[in-house]
Amino acid sequence: MMLMTVGAIELKLDWWVVVLSGVTVAVTIWMGFWAARKARTASDFFVAGRSVSVGWNASAISGEYLSAASFMGIAGMVMSSGYDALWYPVCYACGYLFLLLFIAGPLRRFGAYTIPDFAEGRFDSPLFRKIAVTFVLFIGFFYTMPQMNGAGKALAYIIPGLPYWVGVAVVGAVITVNVAVGGMKGITLVQAFQYWLKMFAISVPVFVLVAVFGGYGSQLKANVTAGEKAAGVTVVEAASGAGVKREALPPSDAAKKVSVPADETWIAPFGPRSSKPAKTAQGAGVKIEDTRPYALLWTYSLIIALVCGTAGLPHILVRFYTNPDGVAAKRTTMWVMILIGVFYLFPPVFGVLGRNLMPELYNGASGVKGTDGSVLKLPLLLGGVWGSVLSGVTCAGAFAAFMSTFSGLLVSITGALAHDIYGRILRPQSTPEQRMQMFKVFAFVCGGAAILLGLVVENFEINMLVGWAFAIAATSYFPLLFLSTWWRGITMKGAATGMLAGGMLSLVSIVSTMFADNWGADGLKAWYAVHPLVRTLAEQPAIWGLPLALVLMVTVSRATRATVPADVRRKMLVLHAPEALGLKEEYIKEHEGLGH
Repeated sequence: MMLMTVGAIELKLDWWVVVLSGVTVAVTIWMGFWAARKARTASDFFVAGRSVSVGWNASAISGEYLSAASFMGIAGMVMSSGYDALWYPVCYACGYLFLLLFIAGPLRRFGAYTIPDFAEGRFDSPLFRKIAVTFVLFIGFFYTMPQMNGAGKALAYIIPGLPYWVGVAVVGAVITVNVAVGGMKGITLVQAFQYWLKMFAISVPVFVLVAVFGGYGSQLKANVTAGEKAAGVTVVEAASGAGVKREALPPSDAAKKVSVPADETWIAPFGPRSSKPAKTAQGAGVKIEDTRPYALLWTYSLIIALVCGTAGLPHILVRFYTNPDGVAAKRTTMWVMILIGVFYLFPPVFGVLGRNLMPELYNGASGVKGTDGSVLKLPLLLGGVWGSVLSGVTCAGAFAAFMSTFSGLLVSITGALAHDIYGRILRPQSTPEQRMQMFKVFAFVCGGAAILLGLVVENFEINMLVGWAFAIAATSYFPLLFLSTWWRGITMKGAATGMLAGGMLSLVSIVSTMFADNWGADGLKAWYAVHPLVRTLAEQPAIWGLPLALVLMVTVSRATRATVPADVRRKMLVLHAPEALGLKEEYIKEHEGLGH
């Protein structure tokens, strides 16, 4: 440890944490510039030359997908909410099953650069490209906010007293430069490396902590019992060198310390997370026993959002265009399910350990000062150099999480602006070289916008922000891709109507809850308090937004069946025929030498 003063702020530095986090940032910059030397064409910037192997792409997609919400947020949610939070890691992993079965192979065989490319090519409609590109921007920028949120809080933990905005600016600037100089090809190697760094950073500390403080059996014995709670005694647990120390305090002293949640609350299937929207209405006459239906509705909607939203995230979907063919895309998806499935075994363990070993985190604010900090802070219980080293390892993993996901998001957003808006809408006669130059310009513009958005969500929970991005994707892009890939009868008007209605209404309802809870809309907050059902559906809109989008797509398409593209049979054959038949097409031809 070392104390230093910057202005009026006294900074307490753990040099192992600082050095290992700094090395992660430095290696990311170096690898980005090294890989960028191979990015010479428009195809390299947008789809990495369509030459990424299965192993590299699976690692890169996993690195991109495992964001701040996965690395820090899941552990924090399990610690604060218990079993109620386990739907997040389960559904994050299960979403790739939908991709494997329904979307990955056909999407790659179509051979586009971006999802708006697919939208225009499938329906022969430049107008539909404009509609599709707006949702790339909505989803992308919504998803950047939790990454910036986590970055700001993690750097404030590494250097205590440092303002939140510094972390947002540092991570934003580093990744913006990496994306601008190398595009998709430049970040692929970086993201693949960052997956394995995150896997190491989340797993090794778990094994060490369990070896020192005991596994499930010993942690179970340390739990607060219902009897102690009923007796009005707060049980405070703190780690000591020998393990877990338990201290019973009289109620008069309890307010000065903090207790872990009672078992009956922590293991409840409908706990504080899913029942929160209804519990806010108790003052308006809703009884506690009547909150379960709302909690069940919230949970079902979350499952739909996370599973279907995974198959509708533009920054994930565009990665399948970097595979050589559809077979490679499907194999990549299978390996991604394995890689992220193994990863998600570890964050919940941090949450369980944090409940017993670091209960003081319950008394902290949101973010790293609260339960989200369990991954970063638990290794410090080991004490000495090894505690600092392992804490530095988890901090390095956290930085890798923010940077890898933000890299993919920035490529997706920048690609939409440079290729779809500039190259296809504003200047369709532009050359590949001009689009590549605009990619670099838009990378800096979008990076700056992401930093500004990160500054306004400091008080939001990481996983809540991510869940909302998934909900928007589930109600807009997922129904579009699913029906466009498997139903020849869908029309442009049907697809556009369903996508706009499902996606935009979900976005509006989500933003309304953000205003009600965090941005001073007291009147809206009071109205939601007396309408728990509406509040639940607004906070988790996938359960009604996705069916609405599907029904409108089918209904309007049947009403406008005369506008089904004339060559729809050929397009469906391209989407589904095996590559061995030689029917695969490349919707974008620029990579065939034109960009050199």
